[in-house]
Amino acid sequence: MTTPDAFASSAAADDSPLGHEVLEMERTKRALEEAEFPRPARTRVIVVSNQKGGVGKTTSTVNIAAALASKGAKVLVVDCDPQGNASTALGIDHHSGTPSIYEVMLEGRDIAEVVQACPDISGLDVVPATIDLAGADMELVSLVRREFRLADAIKAYVEGPGAGLDYVFVDCPPSLGLLTLNSMVAATEVLIPIQCEYYALEGLTQLIKTVDMVKQHLNPTLAISTIVLTMYDGRTTLAREVADEVRTHFPEQTLDQTVPRSVRVSEAPSHGQTVITYDPHSPGALAYVAVAHHVALRGSAS
Repeated sequence: MTTPDAFASSAAADDSPLGHEVLEMERTKRALEEAEFPRPARTRVIVVSNQKGGVGKTTSTVNIAAALASKGAKVLVVDCDPQGNASTALGIDHHSGTPSIYEVMLEGRDIAEVVQACPDISGLDVVPATIDLAGADMELVSLVRREFRLADAIKAYVEGPGAGLDYVFVDCPPSLGLLTLNSMVAATEVLIPIQCEYYALEGLTQLIKTVDMVKQHLNPTLAISTIVLTMYDGRTTLAREVADEVRTHFPEQTLDQTVPRSVRVSEAPSHGQTVITYDPHSPGALAYVAVAHHVALRGSAS
């Protein structure tokens, strides 16, 4: 059986594009294995959002969270999307009736009562979403502090049973409603995944307007901290043009590291896993670990 090291050694003598790609992946893997992932001085609450669907929002949430936890961070993922895809990818039971974020936001239950541990990664906990959340936008309308239900719950958890958490990632729906508003009010940072395609900038413009509105009226501490280019294929002119335009408009927030299109990343949730555990040596896994490293470095001074 050929080991990864042996494969990389044989690639060293290969001057083809594939040989160069294999060598570059091996260098990246070794660099990430040796890199320090500094833990933040206080809990960072990051909402992963994009009002356009299909951009890798949930995929980015679970894989960045898993990568950070695999490097020793204590991480909580809060699934606020009624589809519950983040819960599925992290191997968490979320059938109807399972204690979930619905009970936290609608019934005032503590996060500690509904949180579950990810079975594959130590240090990663999840507040699942169930289909019960589908009508939550309507049900929240009549409640007191309707935009602050999640913020209040996370604050109580971080100051109590969840003391010592490094990161809270909130995965919200690809729409602007009370679930998304709750997610943004609870966070101090917005991480935006952007698919490198024609309509990407249009969706980004809408999201920025939403963030500005939330910042002005509900949460003055909210800021866009990170933009991740997903499903990137550097062989296409369109992907390069979109990446260049995003970096031109948001040079500080946009990471140099991109996430390539990857079959392994897409396959992983069907096995109840993230790509970090499903195929840790794949290009998609290495890309998300590199993104997680950038996220950790950006918050190390806070």
